[in-house]
Amino acid sequence: MACACTSTSSYSLTSRSYMLLVLLLLGLNSRICHGLGSFGFDIHHRFSDPVKQILGFEGLPEKGSVEYYVAMTHRDSIIRGRHLAASNNQSPVPLTFANGNGTLLIDSLGFLYYANVSVGTPSVSYLVALDTGSDLFWLPCDCNNSTCETSFQTSSGQVVNFNIYSPNASSTSNKVSCNSSIYCDPNQCTSANSDCAYSAVYYSNMSTSGILVEDVLHLITDDDQSKVVDAPITLGCGKNETGAFLNGFAPNGLLGLDLDNISVPSTIARKGLGPNSFSMCFGSDGTGRINFGDNGTSEQKETSFTDKPSFPNYNISITQINVGVNVSEMEFSAIFDSGTSFTHLTDPTYTFISKTFNSQVTEKRNLSNSQIPFEYCYDLSANQSSPMIPIILTMKGGEQYYLTNPTEAFSTKGGYCLAILKSPDINLIGQNFMTGYRIVFNRDKMILGWKPSNCYDDSNLNTTTISPSHSPTASPSSPSVSPATSPAFTCTIMMIFVSVLAIV
Repeated sequence: MACACTSTSSYSLTSRSYMLLVLLLLGLNSRICHGLGSFGFDIHHRFSDPVKQILGFEGLPEKGSVEYYVAMTHRDSIIRGRHLAASNNQSPVPLTFANGNGTLLIDSLGFLYYANVSVGTPSVSYLVALDTGSDLFWLPCDCNNSTCETSFQTSSGQVVNFNIYSPNASSTSNKVSCNSSIYCDPNQCTSANSDCAYSAVYYSNMSTSGILVEDVLHLITDDDQSKVVDAPITLGCGKNETGAFLNGFAPNGLLGLDLDNISVPSTIARKGLGPNSFSMCFGSDGTGRINFGDNGTSEQKETSFTDKPSFPNYNISITQINVGVNVSEMEFSAIFDSGTSFTHLTDPTYTFISKTFNSQVTEKRNLSNSQIPFEYCYDLSANQSSPMIPIILTMKGGEQYYLTNPTEAFSTKGGYCLAILKSPDINLIGQNFMTGYRIVFNRDKMILGWKPSNCYDDSNLNTTTISPSHSPTASPSSPSVSPATSPAFTCTIMMIFVSVLAIV
């Protein structure tokens, strides 16, 4: 009898432990234990109609014209200089220009992609620039016409007034004290409870400074329910801007996306709202999507980031290149930079791709226009289209990255060019090589993922007009989710409960 009781008790304990273990594993692997899934907002190219309606198009060349490509490649050279300075631990490079009207043109172009984001309580909307080369999210804050750009006059004379952030106007805003952040300027910390002053320099004559504050960034989940997520974030209250920031370079704030802990993706992960990962999708029409907490899918291809602690950026390694029927084994590193318009490659990579591509093209090469920034351009007749010569990059680990369209067509010249620029110092995979893909920047696992996408099938993409004075808040029927009621919080409670049962 005793033996039977012992056997039954042992079986009961083993069975219960087994069931609890199954529940634990299921919980850890379910979506509820990985935050809220993904959430984010639409993004728009500087030359997209929604952004041009707000920032205007005065001084902007026609997209697809020679002047357009000249302006964008010159802008790229400035971005490349910033990457180079950072990689060599140098000060930011001066913002210089090739001709007299370059300043106006570069100021008009500004950053490549913009998003309408909603911050604070009550919710206020801001048209911010996106930058994968910096970390801080900052907004113009408690400033005037002399210290930030408060309005913009379009070519038609219409004045667009930008929203200016104020911590005192948001009930969810809290100042960051000097003893709570490593990003505070120690020279301005007179005590541990002093305001956390910051200063961020982007180029030698372009900066923002102010104090760090905490507030909520309102995001929408990418699911059928479209819930509002109030994500606690740290942002810069930018009271003083200098240089091109005062002339429209990032007229209503900037959202940094690099690897540092103060960036929005890192903060969202630290608050338990999702993994430290985000994705960007670039549509051919200039509209796309950024999703925070997005690890991608099991179908995506992946490669590891190259570890460069002194230069934290999205570096990857390429081991092989296919151009049509030609293959070359060459290993080099490159930065995936969505803020760069076109791809920049050093030799011997540039020469191999361009000359091999040229050897397989049947159209006549155009050598007549020295202003065109691309070296290999070709004429097309009225009924022709640019050739489909496949270019494939084999990443470290063996996965292949197919370039969907490595050429750029001219709107007025009836031709096309291989859209690669020769770089003297650093390799950059630009946004033109990312179009047609959903690019995943997984900072937890330090991997880059990619999957073909047109941006419209992946999410509830909204292509309606954006406005700097309209807050994209959810409808009254859309519930708001805070960290205390988030699935990540629920998961933690559930795991504690299961652990207690296991002990009992």
